[in-house]
Amino acid sequence: MKIKAAVTHAKGEEFKIEEIEIAEPKATEVLIKVVASGVCHTDAVARDLGLSPFPAVLGHEGSGIVEKVGEGVKTIEPGDHVVLSYASCGHCENCLTGHPSVCVDFNELNFGGTMDDGSHRLHKQQQKLSTFFGQSSFGTYAIANERNVVKVDKDVDLTLLGPLGCGIQTGSGTVLNKLKPEFGSSIAVYGTGAVGLSAIMAAKLIGCEHIIAIDIHESRLELAKELGATHTFNSKKVDVLKEIKEVTKGGSHYGIETTGVPAVVHQGLQALRPLGQLAVVGVTPEVNINVHEEIMAEGKMMVGVIEGDAVPQLFIPKLVDYYKRGLFPFDKLVKLYDFSDINQAFEDSKAGQTIKPIVKIS
Repeated sequence: MKIKAAVTHAKGEEFKIEEIEIAEPKATEVLIKVVASGVCHTDAVARDLGLSPFPAVLGHEGSGIVEKVGEGVKTIEPGDHVVLSYASCGHCENCLTGHPSVCVDFNELNFGGTMDDGSHRLHKQQQKLSTFFGQSSFGTYAIANERNVVKVDKDVDLTLLGPLGCGIQTGSGTVLNKLKPEFGSSIAVYGTGAVGLSAIMAAKLIGCEHIIAIDIHESRLELAKELGATHTFNSKKVDVLKEIKEVTKGGSHYGIETTGVPAVVHQGLQALRPLGQLAVVGVTPEVNINVHEEIMAEGKMMVGVIEGDAVPQLFIPKLVDYYKRGLFPFDKLVKLYDFSDINQAFEDSKAGQTIKPIVKIS
């Protein structure tokens, strides 16, 4: 079947909307008519650094309507409204114990460019196109394995839901699934993009007493306060470490580092009180840490978290329910773009003008 897709031909090149072919879904696969797709920093990293083989169709925060299912699909049927999330094998130890985001085959399934059987579903004439995150949602149609397709309520605007599959799931899940702050505890969130703001909304849900947002953009800090932050600090204007320790009387119980900036990782560790925990979710380069002074001597913990340690089929419907009840207003992060403006959406995201772009595809 012929479809339209945003194709990335080489590292660093802009997206080009072209006509390509998509194959029929195989066993355990689902064909989705894509309604919209979130724009995530991981897509930009894949485009600019070459996480997957080129040429590729990127996109991994898709939402749409199921058009056809392959043999053996049991939980999804045509007409279902769905959100697409990350790919996992479903049978390794981590998948079987409820941690598919650290599937032993995660990198190959999400960045290797093929489906789990090693074949391609996307082509342009005779040329194979890489699939991204097992879905490639920057197209009018996508094929994904049943395991990374999540059924959602039909009474919610499907256009808004794609980012629940990655960025929003990552921020909120890191709080709700991994750190699990106690009622009345304190948490500092470094970076108030889509991931950080999702963490702030989750911290409000769980009842943290001090929810501290740190950023360099005043507009984002204002939104953070609207979404639940009790304190906001512009790191260009104040001594963040001093301010956090004063507010929390000794340091935060928890921290979430979303920026990927080494200096901010150090700041996050140093702002913790003894026994505090820092979750790192940003793509971060090499960081030199004095393990004794920054971690061991005060019993602190630093942990990496992927996709909020979430099982998408269980977690995303819960987020949708909280959204419907007015308790998780993630729509305040969103700006919609036409598919033809996909490159502008990426530019606006990079410049910080838009927190979470969503590209309307059909």
